[in-house]
Amino acid sequence: MNLNNNENNLAFQSSKNIAKGSFEETKLDDGFFLLAFRNDESDIQIAEREIDNTFIQFHFCIKGSSQFVFNNGNYRLNIEEENSLILYNPQRSLPIHLEVHPKSWLVSILVSIKKFHGLFSQEADYITFLSEDNKDKKYYKDGKITPSMAIALNQIINFNLNNSIKSLYFKGKALEILSLYFNRSEDADIEQCPFLVDETNVIKIRKAKDIIISRMAEPPTLHELSEEIGLSLKKLKEGFKQIYGDSVFSFLLDYKMEVARKLLEEGNHNVNEVGLKVGYSTSSHFISAFKKKFGTTPKKYLMSLT
Repeated sequence: MNLNNNENNLAFQSSKNIAKGSFEETKLDDGFFLLAFRNDESDIQIAEREIDNTFIQFHFCIKGSSQFVFNNGNYRLNIEEENSLILYNPQRSLPIHLEVHPKSWLVSILVSIKKFHGLFSQEADYITFLSEDNKDKKYYKDGKITPSMAIALNQIINFNLNNSIKSLYFKGKALEILSLYFNRSEDADIEQCPFLVDETNVIKIRKAKDIIISRMAEPPTLHELSEEIGLSLKKLKEGFKQIYGDSVFSFLLDYKMEVARKLLEEGNHNVNEVGLKVGYSTSSHFISAFKKKFGTTPKKYLMSLT
């Protein structure tokens, strides 16, 4: 196995509609690595990474969605926004072959089983796959990213401190994320929670995202949105940018265009009807927005599908 801190360690393949991706790999310690995948483009990015069977893989999808491909494409496993995935199989290697979808961000933590035992040796009783009965069994688990974890994950993706402290900073964040992932106290006393303010804000910002998506044809103004979720306008704008990587209405525009594209592909609505469904009262405004996003008009896009 070749696990080192070389950024060429992750290989990329390209084909039609698949672009070469951007990535970052950081060695945190022996047997301890952090990989960040940030696809801000409009094409799928494919990343491959050799990993042997002594490693546990933790994957966190912060934004968008992605798909793991196994056995030469015979098996696929999705990971959606705000979800996590653990993969471990002591019987065989699980190399990463990851299709990162457009506008998607992921953080992956790779930990050798030896290192992992060292981190949690006092807590092995409640981490089920560390028990004697399970030590030789494969393990798969999906779950939700908690607000506390989302904060640490976004701090990794949006790292802008001095590069000389990056490895130390990422190691701290990786340990924080693993600690929060295995936190047994789901109903911890909220008054004792050091992340109370941030957790509450993250929940409110996620609510803001759900509101604008559900009302995309007639979305509230930023002031109305901030009042509805109970968060100041400043914190709404800053927090939304940090979590979703874009302003509220830029995010909404991208979402509306993706919905419009899918509606056109379904073929049940004409261009005017699709424009109305995503909130455009005039077809000219919809056509202009669609062309700016995809580089072609809705009509030409429809023709390309036939």
